[in-house]
Amino acid sequence: MSAEDKKSRVKIPRVAMPEQDPQARKRNFDEVALGLGEAEAVKEATRCLQCKKKPCVAGCPVDIDIPAFIASIEQGDFMGAAAKLKDQNNLPAVCGRVCPQETQCEEVCALGKKGDPVAIGRLERFASDYEAAQGEPIIPPGRPPTGKRVAVIGAGPGGLTCAGDLARMGHEVTIFEALNAPGGVLTYGIPEFRLPKAVVMREVEYVSRLGVEIRLDQVIGCSYTLQELFEEGYEAAFIGIGAGLPMFMDIPGENLNGVYSANEYLTRSNLMKAYLFPEYDTPIKKGKKVAVIGGGNVALDSARTALRLGVEEVSIVYRRSRAEMPARAEEVEHAVEEGVVFKFLTLPVRILGDDWVRGMECLEMELGEPDDSGRRRPVPIKGSEFELEVDLVVMAIGTRANPLLPSTLPGLELNKWGYIEADPVTGRTSIPNIFAGGDIVTGSATVIEAMGAGKNSARAIHRLLTGEEAPF
Repeated sequence: MSAEDKKSRVKIPRVAMPEQDPQARKRNFDEVALGLGEAEAVKEATRCLQCKKKPCVAGCPVDIDIPAFIASIEQGDFMGAAAKLKDQNNLPAVCGRVCPQETQCEEVCALGKKGDPVAIGRLERFASDYEAAQGEPIIPPGRPPTGKRVAVIGAGPGGLTCAGDLARMGHEVTIFEALNAPGGVLTYGIPEFRLPKAVVMREVEYVSRLGVEIRLDQVIGCSYTLQELFEEGYEAAFIGIGAGLPMFMDIPGENLNGVYSANEYLTRSNLMKAYLFPEYDTPIKKGKKVAVIGGGNVALDSARTALRLGVEEVSIVYRRSRAEMPARAEEVEHAVEEGVVFKFLTLPVRILGDDWVRGMECLEMELGEPDDSGRRRPVPIKGSEFELEVDLVVMAIGTRANPLLPSTLPGLELNKWGYIEADPVTGRTSIPNIFAGGDIVTGSATVIEAMGAGKNSARAIHRLLTGEEAPF
């Protein structure tokens, strides 16, 4: 690419994502971002400088050849772009919607040094959705059968990625999923307006088409133990069960009616389909004034779900300032547009009520010195107590490891928080033929990080079973 061509590309403005109007979307569960059209996608793809060093690839946890798929879009070869994505990514339509590209591939994009980076995530979504609109999915060629059997525990993003890659390498793979639907957090945790269930099921069906068997309602550690699966002929296993044990603040009043964990609240809305009322009359208290405690993406998802369920006012109560919020900037902006109220530097100390929640006592905070996370530590201001009128509280302050499966595996090493100890590169645990990745190893993280862990473990499992390097 000539220097003149690069200069002209740098001048092209980033293409905006079409979105629903905030006043309309806050009362429906339809997808907020509407997706790029063909002409818009080609224009955005034209901004890519096709860097020789490909810093964006180094920033991608699943090793997508980003310049190559973007070049295909620029040339109008949209199916070629989708095929290039599927060389490395089993869930591109999911990643194009919920990956934090702004802190990964887009963060290191050369254009981002002086302006807006290429909208890599939006182009990934475009190519994946274009493929889906054509009908039959692209199925990459697989390797000859190896005769090796692998059990994958959990049908979330890490498990689906690991299973799909292993199937393409020729192994016989079965996913065991505890819930009655596949997808893990993609299904029960992320709301329809960010990630439609139809998109998740489309990606799950693709993984099935690669040759993966998915068994639902199978609680490993209860229905079966891993040892029993090994006795049935499985030779290796990947544990990708996430970290689904909700955390609470341990303050007075948390046992009152009207206090939800974000896990339960979002599961009732998403997996149990409260968002489809009145078609599904799922029990879920709506409330009039809702407080969501926390500052991450799950807190934002809970607050925006509450709005769509018809509450009058939703507040995010967060003990730090907006600058310290771990939620994606785009999600914060969408919440502000939709009318979510942000109460920063606010710490709940007691939930008030007799049987049902009627309010919440809080303290005002100020920021002190940075803590271990690098964020400034919130410090209570003496005498600043005040009462917040609410009738529903959602705790979105994180999750912990569920001990059910690990407790059935003697010799499996855990850390002091109950997460599985695993090699950070391969995912190998203290039991040689058992691998693990995602939130059950790292604690709460991102979808794409779980997928990266699943991909790395698939490569390591392939080497263990065959003695060969993985083909991709």
